[in-house]
Amino acid sequence: MAELYGKIVLPGEEVEKNEFSYKFNDRFISKKVSLISKNEEKTKAISLSSTYYPEVGDNVIGIVREVEAAGWLVDINSINYAFLPIAEVVREFIDIYRTDLSKTININEVIYAKVINVINYKIIQISIKNGNFKKLNGGGVISVNPAKVARIIGKNMSMMKLISEKTNCEIIAGKNGYIWIKSKKAENMIKAINAIKFIEKNSHFKGLTEMVIKYLEEK
Repeated sequence: MAELYGKIVLPGEEVEKNEFSYKFNDRFISKKVSLISKNEEKTKAISLSSTYYPEVGDNVIGIVREVEAAGWLVDINSINYAFLPIAEVVREFIDIYRTDLSKTININEVIYAKVINVINYKIIQISIKNGNFKKLNGGGVISVNPAKVARIIGKNMSMMKLISEKTNCEIIAGKNGYIWIKSKKAENMIKAINAIKFIEKNSHFKGLTEMVIKYLEEK
């Protein structure tokens, strides 16, 4: 049996300081269900919460659900839709009264975006104007637990590169738990999806990279 990657703690439990803790009376208390691992250098926490709460700077995969006069409402797997303003898509002026925005991005199309504003998780704004952010053509989107995305990506994107190379797929993972996969062959996409689901299921174990390599070779 593979060895568990750490100790599971519940909200309210006392822990060593980590990104999912807060200070109370000189103690650090866990805010989330988390997996805690510790070595000589530091304590590491991995959130096990299945709900995605966006933060400014997050890279996300979104699915357009509505086209409005001044932009698009986008499903980013959170408690509310995100808004993509026209100004965060194109640099030039667009006359919203004469332009059909669905010709730029239509309902059910997929985008790779950055979260640029969050107000009480009710107002969420995203952008695809700069960097590698864009509309994603073709392919498909799968959903995983947002807490497992870091393990699916791996250190320096090592795990995602491994899956991409072994399956000949283009893969982009959003911190929100949506993952976009594209390949010329359906069987390659199925292989990549199965590998990602394998990681999601076994993310708590040490030696995960070796497990994934073996899994892909067997498949």
